[in-house]
Amino acid sequence: MLKIVAPAKINLTLEVLGKRPDGFHEIRSVMQTVSLCDVLSFNEADIDTIQCDMAGWSAEKSLVSQAVNLLRDATGCTRGVAIDITKKIPLMSGLGGDSSDTAAVLKGLNETWGLGLTLERLSGIAADLGSDVTFFLRGGTAMATGRGEVITTLPSLPEMCLVLVVPDIAVQEGKTARMYQNLKTSHYTDGTQTDKIAAAIKRGENLDTSLIFNTFENIAFDDFNIRRVYVEHLIKLGAPHVHLAGSGPSLFTIFKNKTEAEDLYTRCKDQGMEAYLVSTI
Repeated sequence: MLKIVAPAKINLTLEVLGKRPDGFHEIRSVMQTVSLCDVLSFNEADIDTIQCDMAGWSAEKSLVSQAVNLLRDATGCTRGVAIDITKKIPLMSGLGGDSSDTAAVLKGLNETWGLGLTLERLSGIAADLGSDVTFFLRGGTAMATGRGEVITTLPSLPEMCLVLVVPDIAVQEGKTARMYQNLKTSHYTDGTQTDKIAAAIKRGENLDTSLIFNTFENIAFDDFNIRRVYVEHLIKLGAPHVHLAGSGPSLFTIFKNKTEAEDLYTRCKDQGMEAYLVSTI
């Protein structure tokens, strides 16, 4: 049995520069994997089976099943596989769980089926599946450009503690597409914030949290009605800042001091919030 860990991610920046001729949006983003992880197990089998222990997860709606079929089509492999997913990353939370699982499938099948594909070849297949999938093949700290599929690895950040909070609100399928559709021209930026934070990381500087930026905050806090109920409340509980994770609705705050992070995490749990204490990886 082969096991692959699939981590969640946050966007330290997420800028949308404008709409592309192909219908996608041009973005610039610094992404960072964190220690909240799914675990995927792979066994050779006569026929393909994909199972997950999280209620509400569906193989038909996940990119995971598409990854199996696409990799088989790309290589001509006729072998089967049994994939078991132990899921910890909440569904449709903005933390990249499905994309991370999909990247794990590409890596797991490459090894289980003995395909011998290079990372570059896997990256090409990943780009056809989803913008974030390419990032998760490597993880760590990286800058994403294009529609998100062009990945430039950055030096690793010093380990930092984060508190993630997933608001208790209904999130419908197609959330990310709707977020992009709701962007106005005034929400477009020129990538400067991303360039600043990437340059600081390259210089080996500690993360300046004042540079964290996500253009989706312009609409998500209103659309999800989470500013008053969650953002302002988390600040009252001791969060130094609160930011949207990806396209939301998850929120995160970063601490340099682990004890302070633990204190906020405990307060959130005591108040019944779905909260996670994680670190950068």
